[in-house]
Amino acid sequence: MSSNGTRRPVAVIAFGGNALLRPQDHGTQEEQFTLSWKATRWLVEIIHRGYELAIVHGNGPQVGNIMIQVEEAITKIPPQSLDVCVAQTEGSMGFMLQNQIRNRLNEEQLAKEVVTVLTEVEVGRDDPAFENPSKPVGPYFTSYRANLLMQEQGWQMVEDAGRGWRKVVASPPPKRILDVGVVRRLIDSGAVVVAAGGGGIPVYQDVGGYFRGVEAVIDKDYTAALLAKELDADLFIVLTQVAQVAENFGRPNQRWLAEISVARAKEMLEHNQFPPGSMGPKIRSAIDFVERTGKEVLITDAEHLKDALARTSGTFIVPDGKE
Repeated sequence: MSSNGTRRPVAVIAFGGNALLRPQDHGTQEEQFTLSWKATRWLVEIIHRGYELAIVHGNGPQVGNIMIQVEEAITKIPPQSLDVCVAQTEGSMGFMLQNQIRNRLNEEQLAKEVVTVLTEVEVGRDDPAFENPSKPVGPYFTSYRANLLMQEQGWQMVEDAGRGWRKVVASPPPKRILDVGVVRRLIDSGAVVVAAGGGGIPVYQDVGGYFRGVEAVIDKDYTAALLAKELDADLFIVLTQVAQVAENFGRPNQRWLAEISVARAKEMLEHNQFPPGSMGPKIRSAIDFVERTGKEVLITDAEHLKDALARTSGTFIVPDGKE
């Protein structure tokens, strides 16, 4: 809320875990704190634009590292399930972002609190995704070790392009963010909130009504879109590796797009313009948010976010008839 009691606009921003742990990095804590500090420069820019801010980060590289640690210590420490690994990254990455955002706010004399919410997200235990797990997670294994894990642990595993065998898990869509009321109250109080890291900790509700963790991963863009809807966000921002969305990306007839209507975005999806492993989930989550709210989604990269907020860069997914 503003000082006069009126509601300030709300922005939800989603970005990948590689923003804090790049492939070329060693993966040290110091590197991740440094990258968190760099990230605060563009995160605080959203606050300067007059928005309250909720942040959803990815965690793919970080969960992968935890699973490598689990495998290396398998003879000494009991293994952890994937939902617990996701919870660990929500805590560790949330701390890094929270700490550095607080430092940036103090440096710029912005009086705002920062908090991380350990967020459980409900999925359907009977979702078809559990019948056909397809999301590779964690380290690569030899065929011998993979066969042992499949027999002893009941894992489903696939051979990955000659590099070894990997565990595959379900990636069901989010049904409900269990902690969204807490996030909403924190946002309304003026806090910067880090929530639903990695798409949230996947849980399901059993026949007795109890919530239980489950071996799955939830796409963070889909959860971010759901969070943006539940918060009645005025702007949903999806950060990616390019400044704008392109038609015919990487081809001689490539064309950058400043605006895309929902109908056009759906048409491009049908023509395989957006691969499922990269831009596809971002476009699908954007379509879902726009259709549910009638508001816009901004897709851009961190370097051009400031210009995109001024509508001189980036790609806006907009309701039909408003492009």
